[in-house]
Amino acid sequence: MHGKTDTKVYRPILYFVSTLAFTTLFWLLGAFLSFQENNGYYMVFLLLGLITPFVMAIIIIFATKQESLKKSFFKKLVEVKRIDVNFLPLFLLLMPISVILSILLSSMFGESLADQLTIAEGFSFSTGFVPVLLLLLLAAIFEELGWRGYGFESLRAQLTFFQASILFSVLWSLWHLPLIFVNHSYQYEILQANPWYAINFFISIIPMGMIISWVCHKNNGSILAAILFHFLINISQEAFEITQTTKIIQTFVLFFIAFIIIFYNKELYFRSQSKEFE
Repeated sequence: MHGKTDTKVYRPILYFVSTLAFTTLFWLLGAFLSFQENNGYYMVFLLLGLITPFVMAIIIIFATKQESLKKSFFKKLVEVKRIDVNFLPLFLLLMPISVILSILLSSMFGESLADQLTIAEGFSFSTGFVPVLLLLLLAAIFEELGWRGYGFESLRAQLTFFQASILFSVLWSLWHLPLIFVNHSYQYEILQANPWYAINFFISIIPMGMIISWVCHKNNGSILAAILFHFLINISQEAFEITQTTKIIQTFVLFFIAFIIIFYNKELYFRSQSKEFE
C-alpha cells in the first residue's frame, strides 16, 4: 500500500550531501585519533558517523513540516505486519546461501572448503571499546533508519526504482570510503593486505544495496525488515573463515542475484511513476 506524500517535499541532494559530508568529517577525525597510542576515543567519532544517516533523516523530515513524512517514517518503523511472512524464508536465507555458494565456487580456484566452512572464532576487525557484534547491530539499525526512513525514498520520488536502486547503492558505497583511513577498521585492514580486496569491498556494496532495496519493497517498505536483512548481511560476512578470494567470488554471486531480481521484477524497476510507501 502506498501513501500520498507529495514527492516535491523530498530533498535528496540535501540529504545525501549533508550525510556524506558529516560522516566524512566524523570518520576522518576518528581516523586521526585511531593512530594515537592507546586512544580508544576514536570510536566516539566512528559512532557519530554511523548515526549520521538517521540524524540527518530526522532533521530533514521535521524541517519539512510535512505530517505525511513523519507518519510514513513511524509506520514503516513500527508496523511489524508489513513484513511478508511468506517471503520470510528467502529473506532470512538469501545472504547465508550466497556465502556458502561462494565458498563452494571458490574450490574451483584452489580455496579450501574445509577451512572456509569452519565457524569463525573471532571477528575480522577490532572496534576499540565497542564490542564488534554490537557495532554490527548498530550499523544495521542506524543506517537503515536513515536509508529506508528517508534516503532511498527521496531518490525514488524522482527516479525509477532501477535508477534509485543504482544511485543509492553507489552513494552507500561512497559513504563507507573514509573508513579506509581508520586504523583497525575492516576497510583499513583489507586495504593494507591488498588494494584489490578494498576495491572489491566497495564494488560488492552496490549489489547488496540493490538487494536490500528490493527486500524492503517486498516487505512493504518496512524499516524493521531492512534492519534485520542488513544485520544478516553483516553476520553472514563474519560467520565463516572465508578468504578474500571467496569474497570476490561472492561479489559476482550478488550481482547475479540482483540481475535475477531485476529480470523477474521489470515492471517494478522500470515503470516511470514514482510511488511512496505509507
